[in-house]
Amino acid sequence: MEHRPDQLFDLVADVGKYPEFLPWCVAARVRSRSETLIVADLIIGFKGIRESFTSKVSLDKENCLIQVEYEDGPFKYLNNHWKFDNYDGRGCELDFFVDFEFKSRMLQKVIEMLFGEAVRRMVGAFEKRADDLYG
Repeated sequence: MEHRPDQLFDLVADVGKYPEFLPWCVAARVRSRSETLIVADLIIGFKGIRESFTSKVSLDKENCLIQVEYEDGPFKYLNNHWKFDNYDGRGCELDFFVDFEFKSRMLQKVIEMLFGEAVRRMVGAFEKRADDLYG
């Protein structure tokens, strides 16, 4: 990506702004925020399905690492991290990982069919937001 790691870190860490640009993110509420931890609720909506979940988001600005720990909601589990590294001084290399399973078999089947496209659209939304904010 053509942006600095610290810029992308700040973009991903700004959870409260997700509904402004992230597909299917209907609402976000930051319950608490410190330099190293955010507790937030997200509401995701897609074709009549609305689900809310709570996550703890650990922020390690020095290492440009964001780790998401699932707290409560429709998942059996959710593991997610973002790691931003300098790339030849010209931009940023992103390591993005997400693994989850819904409690509901129906929701799990629906997302399995759409997962690849959903990830592409979400990453594209973050890229566009970075371009809009940082040029």
